Amino acid sequence: MNWFTSFDIPPASSPISHQSKILSMGSCFAQVVGSKLESNKFDVLCNPFGTIFHPNILSKLLNHALFKDSLDESGILEREGMYFHYSAHSDLVGKSKEELIQIWDERIRQTQDYLASGTHLILTIGTAWIYDHQDFGSVANCHKQPQKQFEKRLSPLNEMLLDLEVTLGNFSRVFPKLNIILTVSPVRHIKNGIPENQLSKSLLRLLCHELEKKFEKVSYFPAYEIMMDELRDYRFYKEDRIHPTSEAENYIWKRFSEAYFSKETQSKISEIQKIHRELTHRPLNPESDSHRKFLQNLRTKLEQMGTEFDFSKELELINRTLERLINP
Repeated sequence: MNWFTSFDIPPASSPISHQSKILSMGSCFAQVVGSKLESNKFDVLCNPFGTIFHPNILSKLLNHALFKDSLDESGILEREGMYFHYSAHSDLVGKSKEELIQIWDERIRQTQDYLASGTHLILTIGTAWIYDHQDFGSVANCHKQPQKQFEKRLSPLNEMLLDLEVTLGNFSRVFPKLNIILTVSPVRHIKNGIPENQLSKSLLRLLCHELEKKFEKVSYFPAYEIMMDELRDYRFYKEDRIHPTSEAENYIWKRFSEAYFSKETQSKISEIQKIHRELTHRPLNPESDSHRKFLQNLRTKLEQMGTEFDFSKELELINRTLERLINP
């Protein structure tokens, strides 16, 4: 019997290679994709403003980067001696207002650089539910402030569509070579309720569909659909029944690789992953001659691959280990 439902994903018209420059922003699944790209030696900037779930907030941040906007100081708040901002996740934090502003300016500069000279922008949207602060407006994060200060609402499709249409329209004129990959996060937001999560995901999926129709450079990757149909068993969820397991993440990454990487790029990734496995090898006797020879051979491989990929940190680690073995 066939216990598995699969579907075809067409190959990307603008594939990603190791010569690509990639910005990945959005929910925690954007972090998963970004981390896998980074570990496989792609040039990627991942979630410079921390985890962002709502498309309107993503749109605002992208516009801030496009226009190199200064931080709106009315959104700064202090908690336990640390400073945060309602436009960003708590990962964006400073020990003073001045430090927070400095960090914001640096993240804006980084993001603008990856937009201006980048080849791909991956946007992973997680929920259509948003929180509006009584004074600041829509927020990326409530930063543990009193609930009475916020109103929770479900964003209508036309509101989300208008925001992203304006942003992506600006990008199509200013960054005409930038390819945009949209995906709906496979992470479930069930604290609002199961029906409410499905309503939210449905709105996000329709949003992506409308944007894909409107912009030539926009494509959609079905991460949510893979989770719902190909991996629909609870064994593919962590204990919280919300986040995909590492096995599920690896499977979705495999499907992403097949759609967006050429055979040549996939082959290079296989070589890099083999290097990672060798780097984590645990010898029976770390002091043995055989282990020293293994490290010397691995160093030679890294030096050969170093003409194309940055293995400087790995080489430094191996050299330190060899130095200790040769000169104990």
